[in-house]
Formats: sequence, C-alpha cells, structure tokens
Amino acid sequence: MELAIFFAAIAAGMINSIAGGGTLLTFPALIWAGHPPIVANATNSFALTPGAWSSFYGYRREVREMPRRFFVLMIPSLLGSLVGAILLRLTPPPTFEFLVPFLILFATGLFTVQGTIQRWLRTGERVRQSVTWQWMAGASGYQLLVGIYGGYFGAGIGILMLAVLGMMGLENIHQMNGFKNLLGTLVNGTAAAYFVVAGLIEWRSATLMAIGAILGGYGAAGVARRLSQQWVRRIVILIGLGMSLSLLLRI
Repeated sequence: MELAIFFAAIAAGMINSIAGGGTLLTFPALIWAGHPPIVANATNSFALTPGAWSSFYGYRREVREMPRRFFVLMIPSLLGSLVGAILLRLTPPPTFEFLVPFLILFATGLFTVQGTIQRWLRTGERVRQSVTWQWMAGASGYQLLVGIYGGYFGAGIGILMLAVLGMMGLENIHQMNGFKNLLGTLVNGTAAAYFVVAGLIEWRSATLMAIGAILGGYGAAGVARRLSQQWVRRIVILIGLGMSLSLLLRI
C-alpha cells in the first residue's frame, strides 16, 4: 500500500503542476490505506505542499514577468486557508466522513470541465475586465473563498484559480499555471502548518507522498509545454467518480 501512495503522489504532483486535481488520486489512496478521512485530508495537504512549490519553481521565469498587482492575491490565500483548516479541525469526524463523497464529486466535476476552461482561457474572444482596485477587491474576495475551500479540502482549487486569473487578463497559460502553483503552495502550506500543530498528520505516509509529489511536480513543469494530458485526465475523472460512488454506498 505504501508503494501505491508513493506513485499516487508522483502522478498527483504532475497533475497539480499542469492544472490541479491531484488530490483526487492521493486522498483516495490514503483512505484505501485505512486512514480516517480527516487525518487523510490533513496528511494530503501537508504532503502535496512541497510538490506545489516544486511546480511553481519550474515556472519561476514566467511568474517573475507577471504584473506586481497580482501578488495581492497571496494575502487572501493565506487567510482563507487558515480559516478552512480551523473549520476542518472543528468538524466532527462523522460529519466530514458524510461530506467526503460530495466533496470528491464536486472536485471531480471541476476536473471534468478543466479542459474546457483552459481552452476558453487560450482564446482572445472572452470578455476582459479592467483590473481596477474594485475588480482587484472582488478577485481577492473570490480568492478568500478559494482559500477557505482549499484549507478545508482542497481538490480542484487550481482550476478555480485559473478561471479568475484568465478573467483578470493573463494570457500565458504557463505563467498562469506557475502563479496558480504559488498560491496553491500558500493555501496548502498554511493549512498543513495548522494540521501539524493540531496533530493530524500521519508522518510515514506524508513523507512518502511529499517525495513523490516533488518528483512529479518538478518533472511535469518541464514537459507540460509539449505533452497532452488528456489520457491522465480521463483516468483521474474515473477514479474520482468511482471513489465518490463507493463512499456514497457506505453512507
């Protein structure tokens, strides 16, 4: 089972580097390994943080060229993630176990439309917004909600962030992926720090997953510009749907 967790983390690091959704592989792997859902979720957040950072590092050149105003979104990412992590800690385990299949189903739905969102972001036909301070405040509020969701569960936050970055005028998909990975590092890292203090991390699994996520995340950043990930996406969607169905049958 440890090998399954390790290879799931490698695949998750690759997927998170490109668009997001890797939790749909690692979270079920931790559940199948016998970890309680809240512990599995906390361990997953901790383990994927290094992978998100390595993915960002792979896109660091693109991110350095971004307008400075976008970095304001780092603040609501941090605050929202802390709120979400606290909410998870306060959620009774039976309640979270009940919510898990619906959270996975929601994340799977986001991952299903990810290709459509990326195609939309690549076109020049979408309506652009002028990035005024009012629009920046709205985007920050949106990112706060994404951070809360990310701190609580996290699957699919990359897809949610790509959508708003496209509306704010970014066109380079690799630049967007890099900045999305930076924000994802802040969201996962803040939640992970809280989970460490709360004693919710299963360290053996977390270590294996962190190594795998780093390998997958940094490697994917180099090949993302050349390779299609359609076949990987289909597998992840099937796993997400299968996991949701199996957990719904247990309710």
